[in-house]
Amino acid sequence: MNKFVSIKSIPAYLPIVNIDTDMIIPKQFLKTIKRSGLGKNLFDEMRYSTDGKEIKDFVLNKKPWHEAKIIIAGDNFGCGSSREHAPWALLDFGIKCVISTNFADIFYNNCFKNGILPIVVSPDQLDQLMMAATNQIEFSIDLPEQTVKAGNHSINFEIEEFRKDRLLQGLDDIGITLGYQDKISAYEEDKKNKKPWLFKDN
Repeated sequence: MNKFVSIKSIPAYLPIVNIDTDMIIPKQFLKTIKRSGLGKNLFDEMRYSTDGKEIKDFVLNKKPWHEAKIIIAGDNFGCGSSREHAPWALLDFGIKCVISTNFADIFYNNCFKNGILPIVVSPDQLDQLMMAATNQIEFSIDLPEQTVKAGNHSINFEIEEFRKDRLLQGLDDIGITLGYQDKISAYEEDKKNKKPWLFKDN
């Protein structure tokens, strides 16, 4: 998992509430267990018509938002099923941060496990940021300082220290476990000494 420290981007704006995981990545694209290749079908039913052509009015199909690394969206982002393919698709497209007033719990947790920063803001702050995004203002997000800057406007956001640290260090669940390798090895060695019969080859 890549480290997240800071990013700069003109955000894509999605003024829609209750964007669920099936909207983020529809069910027909969940056959894979690979994390790559899902970005092309991110928001598939909003980005493409039934004959596979791009819908020109959708924000991710328009310049400069087609290269966005940040999404600003309405309340309750990531609701619906718990598919981890949703953050995989976002990340594969290039999205590294999502800003909303609220996130579904499972999606919120999955973001941190995959290197995406979900930022919770107030409704008033969301309106201000949404307007800045529509005006093509570049955002600067600094995780160590916990700030979002858009032009002359700046806001602070809250994040749990453990989650902040895992993003800064680029640690997924396996990486966190490997951080306890010395303790795990010491525990195993102690067990071998106290109960050697458990470790005999069959």
